[in-house]
Amino acid sequence: FMFGTEIIIVDPEGEYENITKELHGEYLNFVPSSPIKINPFDLSGLYEEGENELGLKILSLHALLKIVMGELDASHDAILDRALVSTYQQKGITHDPATQKNEPPLMEDLYKALVGMEESQAGALADRIEKFVKGSFRGIIDQPSNVSLKNPFTVFSVRDLEDSLKPIAIFIILDYIWTKMRRDLKKRLLIVDEAWYLMRSPDSAAFLYGIAKRARKYFLGLTTITQDVEDFLATDYGKAIVTNSSIQILMKQSPAAIDKVAQVFYLSEGEKHLLLSSEVGEGLFFAGNNHVAIRVVASPDEHKLITTKPSEILTQQSEQAKVRLVAETVKLP
Repeated sequence: FMFGTEIIIVDPEGEYENITKELHGEYLNFVPSSPIKINPFDLSGLYEEGENELGLKILSLHALLKIVMGELDASHDAILDRALVSTYQQKGITHDPATQKNEPPLMEDLYKALVGMEESQAGALADRIEKFVKGSFRGIIDQPSNVSLKNPFTVFSVRDLEDSLKPIAIFIILDYIWTKMRRDLKKRLLIVDEAWYLMRSPDSAAFLYGIAKRARKYFLGLTTITQDVEDFLATDYGKAIVTNSSIQILMKQSPAAIDKVAQVFYLSEGEKHLLLSSEVGEGLFFAGNNHVAIRVVASPDEHKLITTKPSEILTQQSEQAKVRLVAETVKLP
């Protein structure tokens, strides 16, 4: 950020709010009641030789809708594909790049397309997304986008969503960021915290891996952070993201996870023991073939901004409340 890189963070646990305020960034809380909306049907509006933009978007929507709907067999998948193509056609959008600047459809348009199809299986698919259009989850993924990535420090928070919705929201946010980044090349860093949420679904894991593979082409650096190493390394996509990273940092590990970590990172016995006995902030730093033991030390000001310890957060809130009370007392005549 200090060197002019634009920072975008996906924050599942609401841990970046303080630093966002300090750096005058934009903190976007992704909840049904929020005015912040992202439409997963948005197209980039770009044309690149040899790329089928609409086809790529439909593939991305297939992945998202499998997270929303659950597993689909071949016949359901084929029906969904026809419905998605029809949904775009009804807005005048085809494989012709000139049409792809038209207003994109919404989730409600897909719902109507499925309801209007003759196959009985289409009705069952419509039932699976009805709650996002008419039911209890309405307002999350069924509205036109109104987000702009103009602030050089932008954080998307999904803390207040229930756990079952977080992987869906994170996928939509990443897809939106990826679409926007391709339109406007800048030096950017995308940070995905608690990345294990995406590893729980093969489709979202594949999507994150796709970003990791193609990011450099669009002047984008990708950082993934996870506390649940086993979940992350349980899939081939997770392993590929880790092993293809140019820089890796391992902090203290649990005895249950250390053997898996040692196998993936080719750790020596000494390095395994170091990670098992590490204190807070201690770990191993990997750059290429070099492994170096490190201790991360934050300044008092940095620590205050980034701490996630509940006891320290409560102390900070208490101090802030006292400051406010003193300020209000001073104002009294």
